[in-house]
Amino acid sequence: MHKNNGICTFVNTLTKELMKIAIGNDHAGTEYKLAIIGLLKSMNIEVNNHGTDGADSVDYPDFVHPVAKEVESGAVNFGIIICGSGNGASMTANKHQKVRSALCWTKEIVGLAREHNDANVLSIPARFVSLPQALEMVKTFLNTDFEGGRHERRVEKIACS
Repeated sequence: MHKNNGICTFVNTLTKELMKIAIGNDHAGTEYKLAIIGLLKSMNIEVNNHGTDGADSVDYPDFVHPVAKEVESGAVNFGIIICGSGNGASMTANKHQKVRSALCWTKEIVGLAREHNDANVLSIPARFVSLPQALEMVKTFLNTDFEGGRHERRVEKIACS
């Protein structure tokens, strides 16, 4: 993160490019997704929106797989996925080999998921956290670095061979 004239800009420290985030949601997460996109854009983060923008019932895998594919390929820095419980979305994302999706319901859990597990996708349970909580969780996700060290060898053991 860099501050320029009081404006925070999230920049990929390796490539110096603006941070990119893919976001996807089902019908339960539309309101949260729209608020999160507003937050991300205010932080000068580029957003790839793969979610539904409506309230009609849809199937979360249709919107989560594109997010996970972009994280897996490196097209984006992180992913954010939202469904009612967060479970189905997280399970779907974790089918992708290079994805470490963390289902979180507090900013403290989000911090640990980044610090200890190098989570690259945040799964938000829209029916179990308030919108202000969800926005704080996103901020924590973006502002917390992976600690590495003893956690690195554990993260390396997550992937199946």
